[in-house]
This record gives sequence, structure tokens and C-alpha cells, in this order.
Amino acid sequence: MGAREEMLELKQRMGQSIIGQDHVVERLLIGLLANGNVLLEGLPGLAKTRAVKALAKNLDAELSRIQFTPDLLPSDITGSETYYSAGGGGQFRFDPGPIFANLVLADEINRAPAKVQAALLEAMEERQVTVAGTTHVMPDLFMVLATQNPVEQEGTYPLPEAQMDRFLMHVLIEYAPEALETDILRLVRSEELPDDGQTGGDNKTTTTAPIAQQTVFEARRQIHTIHVAKAIEQYTVDLIWATRDPGRYSEDLAKWIHVGASPRGGIALDKTSRAHAWFEGRDHVTPDDVRAVAHDCLRHRLMLSYEANAAGMTAHEVVSEIVKVVAVA
Repeated sequence: MGAREEMLELKQRMGQSIIGQDHVVERLLIGLLANGNVLLEGLPGLAKTRAVKALAKNLDAELSRIQFTPDLLPSDITGSETYYSAGGGGQFRFDPGPIFANLVLADEINRAPAKVQAALLEAMEERQVTVAGTTHVMPDLFMVLATQNPVEQEGTYPLPEAQMDRFLMHVLIEYAPEALETDILRLVRSEELPDDGQTGGDNKTTTTAPIAQQTVFEARRQIHTIHVAKAIEQYTVDLIWATRDPGRYSEDLAKWIHVGASPRGGIALDKTSRAHAWFEGRDHVTPDDVRAVAHDCLRHRLMLSYEANAAGMTAHEVVSEIVKVVAVA
């Protein structure tokens, strides 16, 4: 089985545990293959944490969960130098924190203050952590998957723009379709059955081997070879510049956007559109691939104006307008 077939198998396995959230599953896998970090935002109970656990369960990868709270310290994430004494002598040794894992679940990331959130910055961007002047490298397969709740804002600390920009994608999770609500009830009910090896739930003893990390690395190598035509490159650039010079395209956009996307926005569009094309079985990127990932790559990189907020506009709606007015050259 090739890398694409194995990744599609991983997608199918995850879909068995997360009903009605195919978009979320696909975006998690695109973020994984694009070697980026993903921010999941949705109301309580919409399977944010469950989606990350399903990915870790079906991939040969170590999962580390960090529950962000107001009393958390940066060293609780990165680890710290600890003094050990033995045989009359002593030395400081580095005790790695939970950040040193393949998949790091930063649960409710906005419930910890800025100094704790900042402990993730170096790891997310440079794939390393520096403690007491010594740099410690992250595993080859490393990904931060953060969650946050859009409505419970009491006692939370909004993520600064510098950290938001380090997320490759910002994925919004909505309610599953009404027709699938019964399937969700049945799935949870099956998982509550005793582990007899025949229940079919999460407690079932399974002999299915997880997808190897090497499959992810091979998939990334193949995605790197996906062809991007000059017209697609220019389309990506035009989308980014429509956030920086919106008046060129629309008076409304000029009123709505205060600060546009950084160069990371264009890089994110390029990486994720190639991964999307690869998942679709194509060896080249089309405008539809770029449009498919535009909202996830750009919505968290825009700062809206007072006028936009007063009018009740969301970043998602602004990106929709950008996609509408920017044409392929």
C-alpha cells in the first residue's frame, strides 16, 4: 500500500471515531502532512479533543496532553533543569516537559496567561526548546494541536497575534448534521460496553497496526513534488495582497481589514493547497485547492477594523469576500 492509500486509511479510521466532522479530520491530516500546527475552535462537546486523540490512536506517535490553566508555569510545558546529587557530588540535568512528544494537545490554550502561551512559540516555529542556555531539539514528527472555546471568555487570555500566526491553520468546528446525531449516540453507547474484544467500540481489543511515521515522511516527500503553476503562485500572492491592500479590490474590504496576513499566510496556502491536491490524487494544484484551504489559512491572520466589528462581520466572512473578488490570472 502506498503512502496516499495509507493516509486515506488513517482518515477512514479517524472517521469511525468522529462522526459528522469529516472537514476536521481532513484538516488535521493536511496540517500533519504540511508539517504545521493547527488551532481547533468550537463549542464544548464538538469532538475537538476526541479528534486529536483519534489521530494519535491510529498513528504510531506519542501524544502528550497539556491542560492549560491560569496557574500553569512555562517550565511545566518545556521542562526544567533539576539538580541531582549522588556519591557526594551533584549535577544539573534537564527533565523534558510534555512538549517533547510527537503530537502535543494544548487543551484550552487560552486559559493560561501569555507567559505560558509563549513557552510554545520556539517549539512551534523552530522545532526546538531552549532552557538554561541549552537547545533541545523536538522529534522529527512534531505537531501542536491547540483547542479553544469561542464563547466561554471569562478567565481566558486571548492568544497574541504572534502566536496565532504560528498556527498553519485555524479550523472552526460546527455541529454535526442532524441526521448523524443518532449515530453519535450509538457510537458512545457502544464504547460504554465492556471490553470483550467484540463490541466494536473504542474499548475493543484491536489488532490493526497504527500507521507508521515513515508513511507521513514519505507523503511529505511526495507532496513536495506536486506541481504549482505560475498562475497558481500568482493567485496565492493576490489573495495575500488582497488582505494587505484591500482597497485595490473592494471598498468594503478596505473598510473591514485593519491588518492583513503575514508572509506565513502565503506559505500556509502553498503548503496546504499542495497537500489538498495530493489527497485528491492530483499531481498539480488547481485554484479549487487554494480556495478549499483559504479560510483555514487566513481567518486567524486578519485583524478586522472597528467598522467590521461594529457591523458584526467575522474574519470568515471577510475571507469569503476576498475569495469572491480575487480572480485567477
